[in-house]
Amino acid sequence: MTLESCVITEKKSLLTVEEAQQRIHDAILPLTENVSVPLKQAFGRVLAETVFSTIDLPSARNSAMDGYAFASENFVTTLTNVGISWAGKPFEGELKKGECVRIFTGAVLPENADSVVMQEHVTVDDTQIHFPDDVKLKKNIREIGEDVRVGDVLCNAGKTITAVDLGLLAASGIESVSIIRPLKIVYFSTGDELVPLGEPLTRGKIYDSNRYSLHGLLQNSCYDVTDGGIIPDDKAELKRTLTQAAHDFDVIITTGGASVGDADFVKEVLAECGDVNFWKIAIKPGKPLAFGKIGACYFFGLPGNPVAVTTTFDIIVKPALARLAGTNVIKPWQFKAICTTPLKKSRGRQEYQRGVLQQSDSGEFYVASTGQQGSHILSTAILANCYIIMPNNCTDVEIGETVTVISI
Repeated sequence: MTLESCVITEKKSLLTVEEAQQRIHDAILPLTENVSVPLKQAFGRVLAETVFSTIDLPSARNSAMDGYAFASENFVTTLTNVGISWAGKPFEGELKKGECVRIFTGAVLPENADSVVMQEHVTVDDTQIHFPDDVKLKKNIREIGEDVRVGDVLCNAGKTITAVDLGLLAASGIESVSIIRPLKIVYFSTGDELVPLGEPLTRGKIYDSNRYSLHGLLQNSCYDVTDGGIIPDDKAELKRTLTQAAHDFDVIITTGGASVGDADFVKEVLAECGDVNFWKIAIKPGKPLAFGKIGACYFFGLPGNPVAVTTTFDIIVKPALARLAGTNVIKPWQFKAICTTPLKKSRGRQEYQRGVLQQSDSGEFYVASTGQQGSHILSTAILANCYIIMPNNCTDVEIGETVTVISI
């Protein structure tokens, strides 16, 4: 077999990005264990159970603005002000013919009142309130339950709680909610060449940057994250460390050691102490990516190059963790954009090139490459606010052509 046919055979055997994502989706069972927490502690967490309202919102008819309230059946253009309805201190009693009350936003309406006219539209003469001839009746009223009725769904199970959700739940009197327990994640870097920050570099050594990238990428209220440190290029040590971690965590993420070098033991160790679902996918950067399980613990073996780490995390690992944490996973929005720089690409793998996305005053999207796209080059990667998706069979892109992008 020629070298060329070997390359073709390998490319045909690689999973596409979509196939890898589907394999992971099918393999993962979302967490179901839950805990009850006070409402303020629920922000950013995933609801384990659907929450229903036990009250109507509003719970009483009230005014939508500051003004004067009256009963439309008794309306004449001049009414006598007989009191005030404050928010929290309602006017007690019924309005008689020819009467109105001063009312403030959110204040409860008198029993038979059904209209409010804003204060700017009236003329006040002591207790006499003069209304315009063209006054609109039965306006500016918030009816009972017009927002939420008793028994309505407030938030569905699987929803990640936002600030607005907290407001709605609090308005409905919900003190605590049931949420999915935090996903326990540990991450490691692998390689004899890695040196922790604070130590001097010697010839052939590099500082470990991947754990810092993962630290940032894993900032999420739904995750309980542990930095496992650096594992040397020692098969026995790698196996011991991963086996122990699998007992204590839901997810293990490693960087490096997943390729085909003599010191790349990740796939071999995963096969010995767990199960390899797949290894290598048709993505660039990041082809040497392993996914599997060690016992009940899910395992992601990411490449060692720093840009490949962030890219494969965004495209492969992030949606997988979201599914595992019980979140209703939302596919990232894709945009069509006009490319303003030429892009280089060979067939065979789906590329995620880093780009800068901008929108013109007329609403059109334009994207430019950040520059060098090597999987080791962080200095241009930090400029990106999007990925330019270049499918397997796509080749070079010329200035003015349309491409697909997803925001980072």
